Amino acid sequence: MGQDILAELAVGARTSLFIGIMTAILATLIGGIVGVLSGYIGGRFEQLMMRIIDVVLTLPYLPLMIVVAVYMGPGVFTQIFVITLVMWAGKARQIRAQTLSIKSAGPVLAAKTMGASDFYIFKKHILPGVFPLFIPQFVGAVNASILMESSLSFLGMGDPTMKSWGSILYYANSRSGFLTDAWIWWIIPPGICIVLVVLAFSFMGYYLEEKVNPRLSAYTAAQKRVKQQITVNEELVAQNIALAVRDLSVKYPKNGKFTTVVSDVRFDVKQGEVLGIVGESGSGKTTVASAIIQQLRSPAHVPHGAIYFEGRDLQLFSDEEIREVRGQQIGYIAQAAMNALNPVVSVEKQLKEALLAHQTLSTKEIDERIDEALIQVGLEPKWRYAFSHELSGGMRQRVIIAMALINKPRFVIADEPTTGLDVMVQVEIIQLLRKLQRELNLSMIFISHDLPAVLSITDRLIIMKYGHIVDEGPSKALAKTSTHPYTRRLIDAIPLLQPRKEEVRDVVH
Repeated sequence: MGQDILAELAVGARTSLFIGIMTAILATLIGGIVGVLSGYIGGRFEQLMMRIIDVVLTLPYLPLMIVVAVYMGPGVFTQIFVITLVMWAGKARQIRAQTLSIKSAGPVLAAKTMGASDFYIFKKHILPGVFPLFIPQFVGAVNASILMESSLSFLGMGDPTMKSWGSILYYANSRSGFLTDAWIWWIIPPGICIVLVVLAFSFMGYYLEEKVNPRLSAYTAAQKRVKQQITVNEELVAQNIALAVRDLSVKYPKNGKFTTVVSDVRFDVKQGEVLGIVGESGSGKTTVASAIIQQLRSPAHVPHGAIYFEGRDLQLFSDEEIREVRGQQIGYIAQAAMNALNPVVSVEKQLKEALLAHQTLSTKEIDERIDEALIQVGLEPKWRYAFSHELSGGMRQRVIIAMALINKPRFVIADEPTTGLDVMVQVEIIQLLRKLQRELNLSMIFISHDLPAVLSITDRLIIMKYGHIVDEGPSKALAKTSTHPYTRRLIDAIPLLQPRKEEVRDVVH
């Protein structure tokens, strides 16, 4: 039929891409401005914009496109206008939702409290938080625009003087290309072009979103742990050492380089011993705990070091082997009980899930073990049917302790188990942990900022600062005789009801 399909595909790419990109720019820009302003300004302006958006979203877009295109006449700019008209509203609604979320965030509320201007908040908080959303919105708009342009051109609403992938399909249809052997060369090539361009923009969008979104840019896929030959360190077993950490270092990538957050940490925990880890925020306490149970978040990197549990290096365990260790042999008490509990699942189901992850038991045995675990932590069995919002802070923390002990582990890591609780409840939790440790002969690591609490429950103590162990020794001896300046500042910061004897002598003198 005298049609040079290859040349038409090349020329048609200009029209299809121009319409797709220009429409995406306009729709994303209009939707972004309306969404950000309505979300941030609020009030009647937001109500008016949202009602307009609701009306636009309820309109059937394909009939609307056809009616407007017929009224305005076929052409490239008609297609851009029509597609933009039906596309901007959805983007405005999504960007408004993100703006509302950022507007109510803690940093923004703190900035308002300090008297920051709207311009400052908009520049420093709203735009940086919303901008990563513009990229997927733009990419989605390009893909949708190209598909809509092809649909309009196929229906004869495009510019007849300009070639596009949609118009190629239009002419193929009008000349019975779908009913003859010509469909192989006349219809499939523009369809392939449309598919490839949509995929290409999607991949570019994924790449750009990772670059501008800090959460995604720091993400790396977790490597699968393969089974390795594991030998038992007989020397550690002979010394009755439950856990031995040897020269552990942890690094995170930053600006193409690795930053050390934990450096050459080394300590032992004997059977039945309680080791306390104390330090200020950011000192590496939780990082060490996460490294022990092999749950460091990607892209954390452990350049060297070994973690021996009962003589075996946990870092050599496969994924299945380390899963069997977590919860069954090493229990973990999280520091944020409300976040650790699922708000839509009852206490019974969560305890049952932790139990069945490692054991195969009958229904009667499961019920008996759940009741036993709740009684152990000082809760009546009736609370097994409660949800987290029905429990007080102390009760939630007791449930977390019950989850950690449900499989009767030999080792427990308590990561700041009293954080966010009032003083009286903190005392109750400390006493409970001390009681359980003695009754069950548990080996334990107790992590906390609260030095008096640590001194009351631990046998030995290590002090961490900037990822290093700066002081260690028996808890009471360290509190009384340590000469390390950082340790002494921590000890001296403990409030006393009576002045220290040394201070009294100085005053009398």
